[in-house]
Amino acid sequence: MKGLFGLKNDIVIKYKDKTIVGLTEKVVVYGPHGKKTIMARIDTGATKSSIDVALAAELNLGPIVKTKVIQSASGATVRPIIKVKLELANKEFEKMFTLADRKMLKYRMLIGQNILLNSGFLIDPSKKC
Repeated sequence: MKGLFGLKNDIVIKYKDKTIVGLTEKVVVYGPHGKKTIMARIDTGATKSSIDVALAAELNLGPIVKTKVIQSASGATVRPIIKVKLELANKEFEKMFTLADRKMLKYRMLIGQNILLNSGFLIDPSKKC
């Protein structure tokens, strides 16, 4: 499938020393016994990244390293935090993710500021994945 300007959607676009990502991106999540490619939502308003609890269980991710009170549109909740290894736009990260029930949401993973800051990404809302 072709995207903007006839480019393939899985091509990583660079501008100077930055990598351009859209509002949704393919992400490879690594577990101890396998990996899974999913679509993730890029959210500059989220301080922490979040992963669906069912996806974390499916990939056998964990252990829980701590908990944190998270403020969201539905109020404050205490969420467990795990370390997750992932690949986004050909860059590998091992970052902290809160566990959340995202089964009713379109995206099983939310990429927040803890990954976006200082990672060399530019967000282009017109980039389609």
